[in-house]
Amino acid sequence: MSAAVAVDGRDASPPAVLRLAGHPVRWRLLNELAASDRQVRELTGLVGQPQSLVSYHLGQLRAGGLVSTRRSSADGRDAYYSLDLARCAELLAAAGGALHPGLRLVPPAASPASPASPASPGRAAAAPVRVLFLCTGNSARSQIAEALLEALAEGRVTARSAGSRPKPLHPNAVRVLRARGIDPRGRRSKHLAEFTGERFDYVITMCDRVREVCPEFPGSPDLIHWSLPDPAGEGDSDEATYPAFERLAAEVATRVRFLLQLIDHRSPAAHT
Repeated sequence: MSAAVAVDGRDASPPAVLRLAGHPVRWRLLNELAASDRQVRELTGLVGQPQSLVSYHLGQLRAGGLVSTRRSSADGRDAYYSLDLARCAELLAAAGGALHPGLRLVPPAASPASPASPASPGRAAAAPVRVLFLCTGNSARSQIAEALLEALAEGRVTARSAGSRPKPLHPNAVRVLRARGIDPRGRRSKHLAEFTGERFDYVITMCDRVREVCPEFPGSPDLIHWSLPDPAGEGDSDEATYPAFERLAAEVATRVRFLLQLIDHRSPAAHT
C-alpha cells in the first residue's frame, strides 16, 4: 500500500496549499502580499532573505496559483506580485474539509453597519473608518473602488478617491457601476491635493505611477498598494475596452470585500 494512502483509502498526503504555505519563507511572503502588492526588492527587505531565494519561492507560489505578477506601469523593468486572496480562501477551505467536514472554513460575516447599532450608554459612537483610493486619472480604478466600498460598507466606512492628474470619469466606469446597481451621478474627478491635509485610516494606491508620487498623509494611515492596469489603455474605443473595465470591476470588488473584512476585524466594535 502506498504511504500516501490512508487505511480507509483516502489520500493521506497533505493538500498542496499546506505544503506551499508551510515553508517559513513562503509563509512570510504570503503575509506580506496579503497586506499589499509588492516588488521583489521590497519583499527581499521585508523577509530578510537574498533576492535569488525570494524569487525562487515566489516562483513556487506562482506555480501553485496563489500569486500572480504584472509588469509595473511606472517602470517596465520592475514587476509587482499580488496574492490571490479569493483563491487562497478556496484552497484553505478545501484543505480544512479534507481533514474533517467540521473544519471547512467559512468566510466571516460582514459586521452590521455602525449607524444601525446604537452606542452603549456612556460610549460615543465610533467614527466611520476613512479610506482614500488613489490612481493617476481618478477616472476609473479609484472611482470604481470608492463606489464599491461605499455600497458594501453600508455607512461604516467613508470612502474617497482622487488622482495625481485627474481627468473626467470614463464612460465605461459609469457603465460598470450602473451594471452593479450603483448610481454614478454626482461623482467627479478630484486632485489628490484636495485631501493631503485630511486624516485617513487607509490610503490605497491603485496604479504604480501614483504610488511613486503619493504624498504623506497626517496620522500615519496604513499604506496599501493594489497594482492594477488602466483598463482604458487596453483598446482604442470605449466598446473595445469595456471587457477590461468589467475585469477590473470584478477584481476591485473582490479586493474591496477582503479590505472590508480586514477593517471589520480591526474595528473596536467588532470585539465588544
